[in-house]
Amino acid sequence: MSVKIRLQRHGKKGKPFYWIVAADARAKRDGKYLEKLGIYNPNTNPATIDLDVDGAVKWLQNGAQPTKTAKGILSYKGVLLKNHLAGGVRKGALTEEQAEEKFNAWLEEKTGKIAAKTENLSAAEAEAKAKALEAEKATNAARVAANAPAEEEAPAAEAEASNEEE
Repeated sequence: MSVKIRLQRHGKKGKPFYWIVAADARAKRDGKYLEKLGIYNPNTNPATIDLDVDGAVKWLQNGAQPTKTAKGILSYKGVLLKNHLAGGVRKGALTEEQAEEKFNAWLEEKTGKIAAKTENLSAAEAEAKAKALEAEKATNAARVAANAPAEEEAPAAEAEASNEEE
């Protein structure tokens, strides 16, 4: 039985939400699976990925083949690196502690990059809101300026009309 690590689609129309699963290659896309490894939500920015790294490494070591998209997600979360380091430990090129240090260093760097992206997105969003507010204020000021002379002329015309009546 060949096993694939792939995405199983959930969510509603236009708002996909995926489970990352290990499934028999012959099973349907949304059908029976062997183990749920995590979730992937592309609707958020940056995308939300919650993954059991050790479980995914176990499946990779047992011969599971990830699909193209799943491989990208596994690479993003460091599963492929951890699998590579585990291979080095088995061959004797690294000790378990060295492999763990390398993985943790990579994880720290990756977390920093993600945090920086999140901060940049929130700063850009705040800047866009500020620009929209300024544009709205300018538009409102222009409307007030355009309506003000017309309002001043109306009372003056009324005053002239009342003077003519007397």
